[in-house]
Amino acid sequence: MDLVDSDGLTQVDSLRWTHSGGVCRTRMNVLKCLKCVFIVQTFTDGITNQLIGCFVGSLQEPGCVLVRLYGRKTELFVNRDREVEMFQVFHAHGCGPQIYCSFQNGICYEFVRGTVLDDELLRQPSIYRLIAAEMGRVHAIRPKSGPPVKPFLWTKMACFLKLIRINPLIAVVPRPAAASQALPSLETLRMEMESLKTHLSQIESPTVLCHNDLLTKNIIYNQEEGTVKFIDYEYADYNYQAFDIGNHFNEFAGVSVVDYSLYPSLDLQRDWLKAYLQSYKLSGGQEDTVTEEEVTQLYVHVCKFSLASNFFWGLWSILQSRFSSIDFDFHRFVFQF
Repeated sequence: MDLVDSDGLTQVDSLRWTHSGGVCRTRMNVLKCLKCVFIVQTFTDGITNQLIGCFVGSLQEPGCVLVRLYGRKTELFVNRDREVEMFQVFHAHGCGPQIYCSFQNGICYEFVRGTVLDDELLRQPSIYRLIAAEMGRVHAIRPKSGPPVKPFLWTKMACFLKLIRINPLIAVVPRPAAASQALPSLETLRMEMESLKTHLSQIESPTVLCHNDLLTKNIIYNQEEGTVKFIDYEYADYNYQAFDIGNHFNEFAGVSVVDYSLYPSLDLQRDWLKAYLQSYKLSGGQEDTVTEEEVTQLYVHVCKFSLASNFFWGLWSILQSRFSSIDFDFHRFVFQF
């Protein structure tokens, strides 16, 4: 069954469908129903893909799976096989939902119950400490035996630059006249990446399992359980520890409208980093004692890698401005970094 339209996305509004004949089954028993009512709800927060929730009975009942339909041309810069691997790794360690199946232009996976974070919740000490502790748990997950893992940052950036070079700007979504500011030249972007690589490669930031895209919409808070879970593993991979943290701190400034006055204060960062280091050490089988010197060293590394995070998503935004059919001004977004 082909789930894509001419733009690479299926347009599905909220609807109700009653199945009245026989028993529905998938090979992996994702659905088993007899005369069930299905409610299909489209979530609208994403700026890359389309997310659809399939509920059995009602929106409040526990039976639900999510279907994510990939955005137009995202397969050019997102390794979908690697994404499935990351789903499996996160789930195996109790850090993420179960993936049920994948298909040519999407995946189907477990619904994580809770509240999607917003900018205010992100700043609450009780919640940001949970986030820090969960990231510490994720970062402590060790790779299977094999050759040493390498950070994906420079390889992924090089991929972005190559795609920018071979895909001249053709606006899929018309941009307002105010967004006509010229982009930096490809050579300028290449030199900037090499400068970052030269400097940051000298910093001894450990290579760990990272989420790499921890904005508010990718964090689910379960108040009853007092837990947070990270979702969406399109960019999850082994990477620099300080990049994952610096990228998350950048997300405090927002997505649609970026306001760097909202970047976390020094006190918040140090408190966050202390909670992170305690969890990271404890999850790795060490004592959870953390010194001020350790917090300071990690703080310095994070500040530097936050610059790489801005550059990374700037390149990503340039690509999206060429390919995406979603109604979002990616061209303007580039200049917020």
